[in-house]
Amino acid sequence: MSLPFRPSGPRPNPSQQRGNFRRDKEERGPRRNERIKVPEVRVVTAKGEMLGIMPTERALALAREHGVDLIEIAASAQPPVCKLIEMGKFLYEEAKKTKHQKHTAKMKELKLRPRIDEHDLMIKIRRGENFLYHGHKVKLVLQYRFRELEHAEIGVEMVKRVIAELTNVCTADNTPKRVGRSIVVGLTPLQQNRRKLVHNAEPGEDDLEDDSAEPDEADES
Repeated sequence: MSLPFRPSGPRPNPSQQRGNFRRDKEERGPRRNERIKVPEVRVVTAKGEMLGIMPTERALALAREHGVDLIEIAASAQPPVCKLIEMGKFLYEEAKKTKHQKHTAKMKELKLRPRIDEHDLMIKIRRGENFLYHGHKVKLVLQYRFRELEHAEIGVEMVKRVIAELTNVCTADNTPKRVGRSIVVGLTPLQQNRRKLVHNAEPGEDDLEDDSAEPDEADES
């Protein structure tokens, strides 16, 4: 009877493996405490109160004084933004925020006409920016009447303009396509930390109504 194979090398140390797992886990996610190596940071409290720019050592001392962690929440900012908050609470809030975004994201619809006036167009653009800023996808639909198809290029330029006006919050899913007597394109919001308001002074309500309930205008003969 053959004996079972036994490796000749030393057995792995379970405690060492657990230590490596903990270290790898700590290195994932945002930098915190002594892992923050920049000379100065902008500090905010757990409630969002701004404490200003200060040397990193002073920010670490504040964290120790209040019994919390110093967590880097905006590494690309100059200087990086760090928050005074317990790591467990921070991770809980981030998970809750992500879950909320996944459950509330919706497809919003905006309808345009080729000869929409400037005032109404800017209202549409501001509404679209607000939808996208809150993480909703937008279906942009430009509708022609029969006579307007004689100058279809007007509608194409209108759609291109709207897309250009919203590049601060979204990317176009594809090239605008002709579907019957409409031009349709989908807009997908940028990552949350890359979205910027340009046409709105501040975000509006998250769940404003879109144009999906509006009936299509009657065709002109």
